Amino acid sequence: MTLLEALDQTRDETLRHFDLGDRALAARYGPGKWPVRFILHHLADAECVMAERIRRVLGEGRQVLRVFDQDAWAQGLDYVAMPLALSRDIYRSTRAGTRYLATVHYEKHGHLEWVHSETGVRTLKDEFDKVASHNEHHLGQIRAALGQLTPG
Repeated sequence: MTLLEALDQTRDETLRHFDLGDRALAARYGPGKWPVRFILHHLADAECVMAERIRRVLGEGRQVLRVFDQDAWAQGLDYVAMPLALSRDIYRSTRAGTRYLATVHYEKHGHLEWVHSETGVRTLKDEFDKVASHNEHHLGQIRAALGQLTPG
C-alpha cells in the first residue's frame, strides 16, 4: 500500500467512527484505557501536531521539535466536553493538507531531516509515514473497543 492509499484508508475509516453512537464512543479497548471518543479527539490533535512538524521542516529546515504529552492535552483540552464534531472537522481538514503536502514533497523532499526531542533525528518521509501508521495504530484500538461491545 502506498502512503497516499494508507492516508486515504485511515482517513475514511476514522471519519466513519465520528458518527458512532454514545455507547460505542464510550467503549474502551481495555481497563483504564481511553474510550473511543478520546481516541478520536487524540487523532485530531496528533494530526495537527504532525502536520505542524511537516510544515516546520519544509518551511524552516532542520530544527528540534518537541514531543507532545497526549494525556496533558486530553485533560487541558477537556476531551470529555469538547465537541466531537469539532475534532472531526479539524481531523478532516488537517489530513487534507497533509495529503496534499505528501503528494508534492514526499519523494522530492522526504530526505529533509529534523530532530525529535525524544527519539532523535528523523526525516520528513518518516513523519509522513507516521501520520498513517499512528492513525492505523489507534484504529486498531477502536476496532478492539468496538469488538468488546455486547449486543443490546
